[in-house]
Amino acid sequence: MRILDTHLHLVYKDRFHYPWLDGAPAINRQWTAEGYFAEASALGIDGALHMEVDVAENDIEGETAFVLSAHPNILGAIAACRPESDGFAAQFDRLRALGKVQGLRRILHTSPDELSQSALFVDNIRRLSGTGIPFDICVLQRQLDVGRTLAAKCPEVQFVLDHCGVPDIAGGNIENWKAGIAAVAELPNVAAKISGIVAYGGPDWGVSTLRPYFEHVIDSFGWDRVVWGSDFPVCTLTGNLTQWVGATETLLSGASEDEKSALLFRNAERIYRVEMKRA
Repeated sequence: MRILDTHLHLVYKDRFHYPWLDGAPAINRQWTAEGYFAEASALGIDGALHMEVDVAENDIEGETAFVLSAHPNILGAIAACRPESDGFAAQFDRLRALGKVQGLRRILHTSPDELSQSALFVDNIRRLSGTGIPFDICVLQRQLDVGRTLAAKCPEVQFVLDHCGVPDIAGGNIENWKAGIAAVAELPNVAAKISGIVAYGGPDWGVSTLRPYFEHVIDSFGWDRVVWGSDFPVCTLTGNLTQWVGATETLLSGASEDEKSALLFRNAERIYRVEMKRA
């Protein structure tokens, strides 16, 4: 399988500050591009987009600039931003000037629900209209309506829902999650990212654990509105990159070659405006 990873986190603690990692000791260390691609390249991952790692606010632009030159197979960055700020327009201009900023994200799953609902936040996200730059939404299962409301207010902006909407797999409350996903999928300007569910599946997860979530996202969004992400190194909390790619291959065993390529790289190339090198 050829894969474009749309959700790679790199951690360079010698360069940047990551306050949230103090509460995540299992992954609180260096995670470099060289270490990732040593495993990823053998799995068919020919390109990746770096996903911002919620660095300290004064490190946002430094992180983005650094990762863009961290490895030749990093095709671009999904940069952190602060749409709740009056300074967003200037920040957006500076980030775009770096080149290869293919998307933006503001962490919402650890933020108050009202953060993304203010008029200022919405107006700032609307600035992405016409730029070709999508906005990644990272919300918890209980916040799916928060993400949907934001996307509905910005119909000219492309959104990508991270981590299958962060289902509460361990809690087993799948019906509420299914309804929330179906509601988000009604919006044509939202795509979904098949990522993160390994970390939510618990230490004993298997393909059977993940399948209901994988299949419902595909059924809701269709094969043309889904992309794939590793969520590395967060995936190592309950497994590793090799296991997640292997699980993905098994989950895709009944899909056509066209459907596989749509999920694994073709949709990502279109949505994030990148292109992997062809063999």
